[in-house]
Amino acid sequence: MTAALIFYVEAGSHKVFIETKGVTLERDGIVSFPDAPTERGVRHLNELRQCVAAGYEAHVVFVIQMCDVQYFTPATQIHPAFGEALIAAEQAGVQIVAFDCSVTEDSLSINQAVQVRIQA
Repeated sequence: MTAALIFYVEAGSHKVFIETKGVTLERDGIVSFPDAPTERGVRHLNELRQCVAAGYEAHVVFVIQMCDVQYFTPATQIHPAFGEALIAAEQAGVQIVAFDCSVTEDSLSINQAVQVRIQA
């Protein structure tokens, strides 16, 4: 099961919405989201675009629940509309980042940034 968390942060004059998405889908070192169709995920990306249009900063952070991956890309073969929404979000100014994680039985810790490839 994947989970999303949305945070609102104010730092000085910066007003930022940040959404996180958990990534578990991996094939040959390439990680993708979503692992199943997600109309909710599409709706969230569209809402982030609206945040940018209203003058806020917006970010989507893909938290990859494994380490030593090559890059992140949307799983357009699973849900083409999510891939399209991610492209539209990026074009609207939503910042898209991904981080892999060190995972143990008792913990999950952000490790390092992973390259994001939106368009194949």
